[in-house]
Amino acid sequence: MVTEAEVLHPEGEDEKQGRSTIEFPYMNLNDAIAVAQGIRDTTGSGSCQHDQLAAKLTLSPKSSGYRMRLSAARLFGLIESASGGVKLTDLGHGVVDSARSRESRAQSFLRVPLFLKLYENNRGKQLPPPAALEREMEELGVAPKQKERARQIFQRSAETAGFFEMDRTRLIMPVGAAETQAPVVVEPPEPEGKRGGGGGGGDEELHPFIQGLLKTLPEPESEWDAKDRAKWLQTAANIFDLIYKGEGGGIVVTSARAERSPRPGEH
Repeated sequence: MVTEAEVLHPEGEDEKQGRSTIEFPYMNLNDAIAVAQGIRDTTGSGSCQHDQLAAKLTLSPKSSGYRMRLSAARLFGLIESASGGVKLTDLGHGVVDSARSRESRAQSFLRVPLFLKLYENNRGKQLPPPAALEREMEELGVAPKQKERARQIFQRSAETAGFFEMDRTRLIMPVGAAETQAPVVVEPPEPEGKRGGGGGGGDEELHPFIQGLLKTLPEPESEWDAKDRAKWLQTAANIFDLIYKGEGGGIVVTSARAERSPRPGEH
């Protein structure tokens, strides 16, 4: 019988590695989704017994691997306890439903307290290198002996959830995923003289998808090859299909050599 304590703290991992004060899973989002898929595949419904699920995952119900997977699936918001076993939450049903999987994966990633804080702190920005990212995790409450593992699980889970689709160095909400589950980052207002013109509106009036897209633009005067420009423009076209009505779907952007327009000051 798997107890609640074993699911939350498999084999005393906190005690062996030092206790973290912020929650994160010991397995990545792919492993958690495998648990949700196993529950659905085992009985064809949203619940099953521990021995049934463990057999589906080819694990012993008393093994640490099984308990760690359950703990991760629970922390990602995919499962909850049921009589003698576990059952899928609405989010758990979503990640195994092809029509809802994309949105549900993004939402489940943000259910993890550590990942949510990292998203809030780094949203749209270039992520720091591994050592600096681990220091940030430690400042957020990850035990020193756990920070490398936490970083690896965070990066793998972010990739599974689609947060690296537009740029592998930045955390950006996947196109098509609902923004309602993501935290709203409130920036201090800029002085009047620095706000954007064009009707008096700044970035705060733009759709969140457009804000995220604009944050991925390279700095002016930096290198940006045609292939990457075309990829950015194609992403913009896809976003426009999602947030605007009317004809215009099916735009395909390709790169082709063309004469460059002169820059200001050039003759």
